[in-house]
Amino acid sequence: MTTPQDIIRRDVLAMTSYPVPDSTGFVKLDAMENPFTLPAPLAAELGEHLAGVALNRYPQPRPNALLDKIKRVMNVPACCDVLLGNGSDEIISMVSMAVAKPGAKVLAPVPGFVMYALSAKLANLAFVGVPLKADLTLDTDAMLAAIAEHEPAVIYLAYPNNPTGTLYDDADIERIIAAAGKSLVVIDEAYQPFAGKSWMPRADEFDNVVVMRTVSKLGLAGIRLGYLAGRATWLTEFDKVRPPYNINVLTQAAADFLLDRVDVLDAQAAQLRDERTRLAEAVAALPGTEVFPSAGNFLLVRVPDASALFETLLAARVLIKNVSKMHPLLDNCVRLTVGSPEENAQLLAALKLVLH
Repeated sequence: MTTPQDIIRRDVLAMTSYPVPDSTGFVKLDAMENPFTLPAPLAAELGEHLAGVALNRYPQPRPNALLDKIKRVMNVPACCDVLLGNGSDEIISMVSMAVAKPGAKVLAPVPGFVMYALSAKLANLAFVGVPLKADLTLDTDAMLAAIAEHEPAVIYLAYPNNPTGTLYDDADIERIIAAAGKSLVVIDEAYQPFAGKSWMPRADEFDNVVVMRTVSKLGLAGIRLGYLAGRATWLTEFDKVRPPYNINVLTQAAADFLLDRVDVLDAQAAQLRDERTRLAEAVAALPGTEVFPSAGNFLLVRVPDASALFETLLAARVLIKNVSKMHPLLDNCVRLTVGSPEENAQLLAALKLVLH
């Protein structure tokens, strides 16, 4: 009898699925989601809009009207193309698949977004992680040395970084781009609504740079839409490995509708930036905490005992992310999503009980 063990790759057999905990009944502060729903009148209008979608037809593989709207609303340089993905995750997978020559490597600072390494592994690419400095800032000299040694096909730079919240210095990124003459540099701006800075206006300035974004953190995590902006010479090749109907009709219709009303989402992002400041100050005032600077909609916090804190908050029905085992630099660190004022108040009340 044939079993999965006979057929499936050994490294896949040894893996576990991406963990997504059941959050029913919890204050959910573990996944960097926007906590705000759409205003009721806007949600009702969206529902009417989606009711007119032809569910019996395949989606457009390249919805030109939506692509043009993304370019206009998100200030994509005129000479850049846009490629859509089912979230940033699928774009990372497409990049990995397209560059997966024998011996090719992917390089990124660590700790960083786990999908860079996971997608590389699934595409049989070697992953090179370059540790950040102890203060979680970019070790540019180490990055340059690793680029020279490994000549990676792809370099990922999250701007800002997850889970640290670090916004790398532009001059350091420029040095990396200049040194990466044999590499594609992907600048990942998943948290751009909270960073206040962007490389998107410069996406056409370099022949080896593309900028990746998602609408998830803007408040639309449920529709799963990411996009890559850059020169056509790159995007034409990545488009060849894109599944032909990867963006479903409901996602396309919802994105098209909400991009005309993006001011609502921008206002929510502004409120979350204010909440981030208040939450960071309140958590930093608690005994035994170290709050790292964050340009995202989350805070990385070092506490005396991350596992105990996580379990105690779990018992209090507050769900955060224990990242303390992800990398030695994250020892006893937890990641707190910035929630609504009410959610942040519940989080702080639970933290005070533990840390006092």
